[in-house]
Amino acid sequence: MEFEPDKLEAFLTHFETVKWKVARFEGCRGMQLMQDIHNPCIVFTYSIWDSEQDLDNYRRSDLFLSIWPQIKPWFAHKAQAWSLNTTFNGFISEK
Repeated sequence: MEFEPDKLEAFLTHFETVKWKVARFEGCRGMQLMQDIHNPCIVFTYSIWDSEQDLDNYRRSDLFLSIWPQIKPWFAHKAQAWSLNTTFNGFISEK
Protein backbone atom coordinates (compact mmCIF):
# COMPACT_ATOMS: atom_id res chain seq x y z
CA MET A 1 0.00 0.00 0.00
CA GLU A 2 1.25 3.49 -0.75
CA PHE A 3 -0.23 6.25 1.35
CA GLU A 4 -0.50 9.95 0.68
CA PRO A 5 2.31 11.56 2.72
CA ASP A 6 -0.14 13.55 4.84
CA LYS A 7 -2.10 10.36 5.65
CA LEU A 8 0.76 8.07 6.68
CA GLU A 9 0.65 8.99 10.37
CA ALA A 10 -3.12 8.49 10.44
CA PHE A 11 -2.63 5.01 8.99
CA LEU A 12 0.13 4.10 11.44
CA THR A 13 -1.96 5.32 14.37
CA HIS A 14 -4.98 3.37 13.14
CA PHE A 15 -2.85 0.28 12.56
CA GLU A 16 -1.82 0.32 16.22
CA THR A 17 -5.48 -0.08 17.19
CA VAL A 18 -6.15 -3.09 14.94
CA LYS A 19 -2.86 -4.96 14.52
CA TRP A 20 -3.44 -7.56 17.23
CA LYS A 21 -7.06 -8.07 16.18
CA VAL A 22 -5.86 -9.01 12.69
CA ALA A 23 -2.85 -11.02 13.87
CA ARG A 24 -5.06 -13.03 16.23
CA PHE A 25 -7.92 -13.51 13.77
CA GLU A 26 -8.94 -17.15 13.46
CA GLY A 27 -6.68 -18.87 10.95
CA CYS A 28 -3.98 -16.17 10.97
CA ARG A 29 -0.60 -17.42 12.14
CA GLY A 30 0.78 -13.90 12.44
CA MET A 31 1.25 -10.61 10.64
CA GLN A 32 3.99 -8.05 10.13
CA LEU A 33 3.92 -4.45 8.98
CA MET A 34 6.95 -3.45 6.91
CA GLN A 35 7.91 -0.04 5.56
CA ASP A 36 10.04 0.77 2.53
CA ILE A 37 13.39 2.21 3.68
CA HIS A 38 13.48 4.78 0.85
CA ASN A 39 9.80 5.75 0.76
CA PRO A 40 8.13 5.37 4.15
CA CYS A 41 4.72 5.96 2.55
CA ILE A 42 4.98 2.46 1.05
CA VAL A 43 4.00 -0.19 3.57
CA PHE A 44 3.32 -3.89 3.32
CA THR A 45 1.45 -6.23 5.58
CA TYR A 46 2.77 -9.76 5.50
CA SER A 47 0.57 -12.42 7.01
CA ILE A 48 0.46 -16.19 7.04
CA TRP A 49 -2.89 -17.96 7.02
CA ASP A 50 -3.75 -21.58 7.68
CA SER A 51 -5.75 -21.67 4.44
CA GLU A 52 -7.06 -19.47 1.67
CA GLN A 53 -10.51 -19.98 3.17
CA ASP A 54 -9.31 -18.44 6.46
CA LEU A 55 -8.02 -15.40 4.55
CA ASP A 56 -11.32 -15.13 2.68
CA ASN A 57 -13.17 -15.34 6.01
CA TYR A 58 -11.09 -12.41 7.25
CA ARG A 59 -11.77 -10.40 4.09
CA ARG A 60 -15.52 -10.88 4.67
CA SER A 61 -15.34 -10.21 8.41
CA ASP A 62 -16.72 -7.24 10.30
CA LEU A 63 -13.12 -6.50 11.32
CA PHE A 64 -11.88 -6.13 7.73
CA LEU A 65 -15.03 -4.28 6.73
CA SER A 66 -14.31 -1.75 9.49
CA ILE A 67 -10.63 -1.32 8.57
CA TRP A 68 -10.67 -1.13 4.78
CA PRO A 69 -13.15 1.74 4.26
CA GLN A 70 -11.22 3.79 6.83
CA ILE A 71 -7.78 3.44 5.21
CA LYS A 72 -8.70 3.18 1.52
CA PRO A 73 -9.19 6.96 1.03
CA TRP A 74 -5.65 7.49 2.35
CA PHE A 75 -4.00 5.53 -0.50
CA ALA A 76 -1.87 7.35 -3.06
CA HIS A 77 -2.41 4.44 -5.49
CA LYS A 78 -4.62 1.38 -5.71
CA ALA A 79 -3.49 -1.24 -3.21
CA GLN A 80 -2.11 -4.55 -4.44
CA ALA A 81 -2.27 -7.94 -2.77
CA TRP A 82 -0.75 -11.32 -3.52
CA SER A 83 -1.39 -14.80 -2.20
CA LEU A 84 1.79 -16.85 -2.42
CA ASN A 85 3.12 -20.34 -1.83
CA THR A 86 6.54 -20.72 -0.22
CA THR A 87 8.92 -22.67 -2.43
CA PHE A 88 11.99 -22.15 -0.21
CA ASN A 89 12.37 -20.86 3.33
CA GLY A 90 15.95 -20.10 4.33
CA PHE A 91 14.80 -18.80 7.70
CA ILE A 92 14.27 -22.35 8.89
CA SER A 93 17.51 -24.28 9.20
CA GLU A 94 17.79 -27.94 8.33
CA LYS A 95 18.86 -30.29 11.08
